[in-house]
Amino acid sequence: MNLNAPQIRYQEVSPFQMSEGFTPSQSRNHTMEPVKTGRIFLAAVAANLSAFAVGTCLGWTSPVTPKLKSSDTSDSPLDHPIDSTDEAWISSIVALGALVAPFVAGPLADKIGRKWVLLSSSLFFVIAYALMMIGGSVAVLLVARLVQGFGVGFVMTVQPMYVGEIATDSVRGATGSLMQLFIVSGILYVYCIGPFVSYQALQWCCIVVPIVFDACFFFMPESPYYLAGKGRKMEALKSLQFLRGQSASGAQDEMAGIQASVEESMANKGSVTDIIKNPGNRKALFISAGLLVFQQFSGINVVLFNSQSIFQSAGTDLDPAVATIIIGVVQVASSGLTPIIADRMGRKIILLISSSVMTVGLAALGTFFYMKLKVGDVSSVLWLPVPALVVYNIVYCVGFGPLPWAVMGEMFPANVKSIASSIVASTCWMCGFLVTYFYPALDALGTYYAFWLFGIFCVVAFFFVLFVVMETKGLSLQEIQDKLNGK
Repeated sequence: MNLNAPQIRYQEVSPFQMSEGFTPSQSRNHTMEPVKTGRIFLAAVAANLSAFAVGTCLGWTSPVTPKLKSSDTSDSPLDHPIDSTDEAWISSIVALGALVAPFVAGPLADKIGRKWVLLSSSLFFVIAYALMMIGGSVAVLLVARLVQGFGVGFVMTVQPMYVGEIATDSVRGATGSLMQLFIVSGILYVYCIGPFVSYQALQWCCIVVPIVFDACFFFMPESPYYLAGKGRKMEALKSLQFLRGQSASGAQDEMAGIQASVEESMANKGSVTDIIKNPGNRKALFISAGLLVFQQFSGINVVLFNSQSIFQSAGTDLDPAVATIIIGVVQVASSGLTPIIADRMGRKIILLISSSVMTVGLAALGTFFYMKLKVGDVSSVLWLPVPALVVYNIVYCVGFGPLPWAVMGEMFPANVKSIASSIVASTCWMCGFLVTYFYPALDALGTYYAFWLFGIFCVVAFFFVLFVVMETKGLSLQEIQDKLNGK
């Protein structure tokens, strides 16, 4: 054997390559092209502008509720102040819309594509804010908030699917965590504007957001997984080329893997029965739903919907509007940490830290309100509510805010992803409705009851993560399925 003879290496040609007209000579001496992750983040950021719109819906009640409750109705769409029942429904009915919407959004995402369902979510937001401008009764506001909920449900169901499918294994945790960053940015947007402009001006500021989202996201590619599943192989390859910044030959290997995964999923098209019967799917459903149940029972929607009212009832020296803005800034800053650390520290350790420190913040907040009611003189601890809520929001926005959605986006196989995501998202918003609707009743008994109860749920969440949740850091979607099924 002549050791000095030139060595020629051949790469195996995939069935996808052969079906698209590639020959062995085209694969000869093939070298791996680097993935340009900037393209992935560009598409993920554009998609997450829809999450910014969700944030404007979630933060809307904080600056608006004081206007609606005021006896001075000059800056209210109503001719009378709302009562506690109206307040409970206005805060919570968004969750009812978000509860129903996933069962429409999930199947639509499989039929017309992730991209077009996300784009269509903007219609709900625009209609809702238009109704809020012209509405002169509580009934119209409730309809508008319900329509907002449909938009929220569309985004929260389909956005994790889209972002999970466009990302590589190495950045999926970071891109999946962007949703929380954009949600809290939308909340901060409303917090900063709402207290200082008229009611009508706030609606105009909010209606612009979904329009900007559509204008940006329209130019982003559809998920290559969806396109491959529809038999649109060349469109899927072009989408992957754009997302990876590679040539057609450079993207072939990954495209072949996607095609094989999609074909296997299509051959075993899933249903609710498949989720229940398959041990791996059952475990994925239990983990994903469990994390989002604990996310809601940590009391986050109470804090988001009622931040300004909480600070008013606390009677702190700091202006409630300013304190609320501080909370919003903290949320945005801390949410920016998760994309950086999620793929380094891992999901599980971050969730454990998040649940344990949230418990401390909620316990401190409950103690303050207990002292205010039972002791009376809280002048020595008037400083406590702001740092307690700051600490709570930091660890929530780093852990239990973004990571349950990121985990949901990577837990389910393609054949049951849409229906499973619908079930999980609806479970989340059912819990969100219960928490926000019954909070005023708990608050009437004593605000400390609510915050201590939320703290107890955070303790349970800690042990749920410790003993049930599995780590997915660095694993491919197929490796996650193997681990779920004990392979």
